[in-house]
Amino acid sequence: MDNILISRDLQIERKHFFIEFRENDRGRFMRITEEAHGRRNSIIIPSTGLEEFHRLFNEVAASAPESQPA
Repeated sequence: MDNILISRDLQIERKHFFIEFRENDRGRFMRITEEAHGRRNSIIIPSTGLEEFHRLFNEVAASAPESQPA
């Protein structure tokens, strides 16, 4: 069973995101869940990789071109 240590949520357009930091008997991890149109998709990042994930996420986000809504 997972214990939720901290949880936040965010809605962007029609998508709802849940970001949770959890722990279980195998360790700590971040779960990011996207919910849209009644469907859910999740990714899990072990706590040992959070710093690298954060660095790469920021690198990609900073270099992404600004997009204009259609």
